[in-house]
Amino acid sequence: MKGFSINRMTTETKYWGLSSCIDLYECDLNLMKDADAIREFVRLLCDRIKMKRFGETQVVHFGDDPRVNGFSMTQLIETSLVSAHFAEAACAIYLDVFSCAPYDPEDAAKFALNYFKGKRYNLSVTERK
Repeated sequence: MKGFSINRMTTETKYWGLSSCIDLYECDLNLMKDADAIREFVRLLCDRIKMKRFGETQVVHFGDDPRVNGFSMTQLIETSLVSAHFAEAACAIYLDVFSCAPYDPEDAAKFALNYFKGKRYNLSVTERK
């Protein structure tokens, strides 16, 4: 995805929006367990990718099963949604960004990796039609 960028929908592109699934591995567990750090990450990410937040960031901790125990986050943006689940047992974060406004998925992934002090990431990008 190096150098990937997207322009607003035109008659040539025929897509509605861009969806990025960003899986982060070997992240800092202390940051993953800190609701305020997650809220700050969302604020910084939205500023970085130029998305206007709509309402407050929702951060909820849940999960009886240790495999899925952790925070989940949702943030409405004017052009759609940012969401994530923080799987504490795996020290993994599953972040999704969907927007009909342009943004750079690779930049979002690298920013998230650095913020949560992860070791590696997997990025999957889909043009939604």
